[in-house]
Amino acid sequence: MTALKIGIAGLGRMGGAMAERLVGQGFEVAGWRRSGVGPQEAATLKITACETLAALAAASDIVILALLDDEAVDAVLSGLVDTDIAGRLIVDTSTVSPQTLTAHQAAFAARGACLIDAPIAGGPDMVRIGSIGLYIGGDAADVARFMPVAEALSGRILHVGPLGHGAAGKLVNNMMLLGYWQCLKEALLLGQKCGLDRDTMIGLLSGSPAASGAFKARIPVILGQTDAVGFSIAGALKDARLVDSVATALDQPIPAMRLAQQSFEAMVAAGYSAADLAVMVRHAVETTEQRDRP
Repeated sequence: MTALKIGIAGLGRMGGAMAERLVGQGFEVAGWRRSGVGPQEAATLKITACETLAALAAASDIVILALLDDEAVDAVLSGLVDTDIAGRLIVDTSTVSPQTLTAHQAAFAARGACLIDAPIAGGPDMVRIGSIGLYIGGDAADVARFMPVAEALSGRILHVGPLGHGAAGKLVNNMMLLGYWQCLKEALLLGQKCGLDRDTMIGLLSGSPAASGAFKARIPVILGQTDAVGFSIAGALKDARLVDSVATALDQPIPAMRLAQQSFEAMVAAGYSAADLAVMVRHAVETTEQRDRP
């Protein structure tokens, strides 16, 4: 049984899954969310519910942030820095701008606390079985302190550089994933114009070097056989907009990503925000089939 006490700020799909995993691995876990943690939820997760960020910091050696976006991370960090956080390690696993944590680094250091970013590659199901990827940015000593927790959560841990580099690595990863679905949509639409049907194209792609693990897992979604959601279109759009904002600030052209963003924006406008991101591909192909049907 480890002596490390873990606090989790944010108990949504990812934060809740981390709580389950870490409790199962023998960690003592406390949890906080802005809307509160009810006694039934705390009992189900087998965690200590904290009403305030101060209580979470007091109950934890390491505080993990699992939050929606930059605004939420900034607000929680601004709240934590006003608590007694001396000696605490703060770990942000959210997908945010590389500048979000670095902007708080000096203030936390002045209070005797350390920050690292460790955004997650993978979804809640992968968290629960300890197979996510972690891209970590921070000082080597702080990363070493986090390693017992990281090893309980992840089968692929990469220390990619100083604070902020983990977030940058996650953006690079997500750009590739989001661009993949845009390219797949365009490839299937071109194939349709050449006379190929959807099932034939999916069949040839599924065994080719172009088939990623994410693509193979979502073939039933693309074929309309399931409405299971691994990563929502709303989440994909949020990440695409984050990439856009970082690229704009750095004056880096990203034309392919902007096309992907437009595709996800169109799907949200059409009412598909809660659907899996692969529905963007399915919808485009089905719309073309219906339009071209005699």
